[in-house]
Amino acid sequence: MVKDEYRELANIYVDRGPDAALAQQVATQLMAHDALGVHARDESGITDMLSAKLLQAEFASAISFALGCLLPLLIVVFAPVDQLILFVGIGSLLFLATPGGLAARVGGANVIKGIVRMTF
Repeated sequence: MVKDEYRELANIYVDRGPDAALAQQVATQLMAHDALGVHARDESGITDMLSAKLLQAEFASAISFALGCLLPLLIVVFAPVDQLILFVGIGSLLFLATPGGLAARVGGANVIKGIVRMTF
């Protein structure tokens, strides 16, 4: 199994330019230094640049949740009392469907599937 990993890394390096002997030497030295890091970077393409930034992600989540709960609350404030349940139900579905459709459109996916996935 370990030999397969060395061979796999060496093949990746050969594809980048060095000859097989040098690629094997590079694979051996890098594996001796940080095997997990080398495989994450060179096989899977996982780098520090692609890693999540914890504080940014937490802040974005907090803002999203705050805005997400604010919209239905605005309906409660402004909807007629006798139709409150209907307004909150329809409004909440719309508030779920809209970001699902937008995310699908931006990502180049099927908008209807994005709406259905996010709403239901």
